[in-house]
Amino acid sequence: MAFPEEFYHKKISLLSGGEKTRLALASLLLKKPDLLFLDEPTNHLDIGTLKWLEQYLKSYPGTIVVISHDRYFLDQTVNRIFEIENHKLVTYEGNYSAYAEKKRLREAEELKKYELQQKEIQRQEEMIRRFKQHGTEKLAKRAKSREKLLERIERMDKPATGTRRMKLRFRQNMQSGYDVLQLKGLYKSFGQGSAKRELFRNVELDVKRGERICLVGPNGIGKTTLLKIIMGEEKPDQGYIKLGYNISFGYYDQEQKLLGSGNTVLEEVHSAYRLYTETEVRSLLGRFLFQDDMVFQTVSSLSGGEKARLALLKLMLSGANLLLMDEPTNHLDIASKEVFEEALLEYPGTMIVVSHDRYFLNKIPTRIVELGEDGLTSYLGGYDYYMEKKQSLGSGKSYLEELGKKAGSGNASGPAASPAKSAAESASGGSVPASSSMEERRRNKEAQARRKRLEKERKRLEDSIAETEAKIEWIQTEMCREEVYTDYVKVAAYQGELDSLKKTLAETYEAWIALHEEEE
Repeated sequence: MAFPEEFYHKKISLLSGGEKTRLALASLLLKKPDLLFLDEPTNHLDIGTLKWLEQYLKSYPGTIVVISHDRYFLDQTVNRIFEIENHKLVTYEGNYSAYAEKKRLREAEELKKYELQQKEIQRQEEMIRRFKQHGTEKLAKRAKSREKLLERIERMDKPATGTRRMKLRFRQNMQSGYDVLQLKGLYKSFGQGSAKRELFRNVELDVKRGERICLVGPNGIGKTTLLKIIMGEEKPDQGYIKLGYNISFGYYDQEQKLLGSGNTVLEEVHSAYRLYTETEVRSLLGRFLFQDDMVFQTVSSLSGGEKARLALLKLMLSGANLLLMDEPTNHLDIASKEVFEEALLEYPGTMIVVSHDRYFLNKIPTRIVELGEDGLTSYLGGYDYYMEKKQSLGSGKSYLEELGKKAGSGNASGPAASPAKSAAESASGGSVPASSSMEERRRNKEAQARRKRLEKERKRLEDSIAETEAKIEWIQTEMCREEVYTDYVKVAAYQGELDSLKKTLAETYEAWIALHEEEE
């Protein structure tokens, strides 16, 4: 877990969030349990430790149950996914990529089944209405029989169109100058004498307006400290910071220490932004999925994801033009991450984000900056380019590679070794004899031709019914006119035609009913 010997007697309270996570994992993995439960194990871990953990879990001989919203991690480690959504649990075989595609197909299939059932219910109701309308004893019995069948149908609920998503849009109250921030020769250490610990030296960075910079580096190197130095909350031992024109900071704290634990959700926002009415604040909270009585919950009772959404709401309302964010995707579910990522891409201001979320790192940054003991190294583009560039520069001894080596050769023989392969094998279903396949195709072709014939005949009968009913209605209207009902010759002629049309209509209905029964 990459703890050097000088850490062995260090107080746990002095460890960073990532170091605490690594220590908890070390304590757990040493027990080698048969059943390993991991709740968001990738939160606070740097990329090197993530890669090590993935390799370790791939070869773990026991069973692993993990709660995670890290899309890369899930692709690497799992072969089965349980999704809890809308009070239901659905199981998918395979890794995250397989789950995402299967979920899309399942939702489309459920919607199609629902729409077909609704169409069939409407058709049956229309048949019942028509049977009752024409009032013959035979049709009345048919209507009653159909109503009983309709009552016994198990009605499908309309498929949910996905979980509700928060509505997030970052704005800036004023635009900054083109030169946003300069760091020159920053050096930072903690402690004195033999207990002194150097974090980094020679840190230099030039930030321009509109840049999206993602800051990476091993846990404990001082990424959070660097953000606090930029904001003026910490002082560097050496070096200086030059801020540009019209700079306003917005800060997201990974540990949510800026939230008042004793406040209610409503009080937390209203106390910071008093110009908003309570109704406006409740409306804003609703956009971030805090509804009804949730606004009266205390901040201390919220889950990690709920605290993250509350912090993002306050950040959105700040109107800052320089966002400093420390692990902002930790605790967010996948839907919230997607909304957050889209909001950042549309934000016109500047941002510096500490993150180890590799999916996020591929999508958001205009450049990635790696913090090491000897300063910063910049890489234009996203995570994949960053890793490719590091490998081409021969930096195999960087923190990203060291922990990977400690995981060994990456023996992936465990239960989660090749989820994509197992999913593909289960889908193959074995070979099918050619003669059986040809016979099935022939039957399908015949069934399709029969369906088309029945559909064409049903359309002809329905057109005939509509035409006959229109003629009956016209004759009945004509017979109500004074010049007709006072002329018995015309009345007799119309009545004869009306009787003939009603007989034709009854016969057509019989044929239509028989056709429907054949279709069913």
